[in-house]
Amino acid sequence: MRLFLTLIAVVVTGISCGSGNETQEPATSALDAGRSFIDDCLKGRFKQAAFYMIKDDENVAGLAKLEESFNSKGSSDKSQYKQASIMIENVETVNDSTTILSYRNSFDRIARKLKVIKRQETWLVDFKYTFSGNM
Repeated sequence: MRLFLTLIAVVVTGISCGSGNETQEPATSALDAGRSFIDDCLKGRFKQAAFYMIKDDENVAGLAKLEESFNSKGSSDKSQYKQASIMIENVETVNDSTTILSYRNSFDRIARKLKVIKRQETWLVDFKYTFSGNM
């Protein structure tokens, strides 16, 4: 019986550890990059969100600040964010390599903007635009 319980524990641990090993695919559109980034942030998956972000000092610092803010929230708020829907309100194509997404989430309903830039055939979020609003 003890061996059986140990075997079950090993199998369950293996399954739960394996579920985080999905590989992320680069975004092929501004909308895909933006939605993936926003969804990962809402769900508290900041390492996954960083995959869809331009890696510069300002963006990395901004994402770290957002993660710190998310982690300081109570479990009820975190749960609400994780269950929230993304509501894209406007997609503004600035040019062939820059798009601005205006969105809200269904939990806090705060209007936000996200700049997405195409670099080497991959769309990435320029997160610092959310704070500065500069093109």
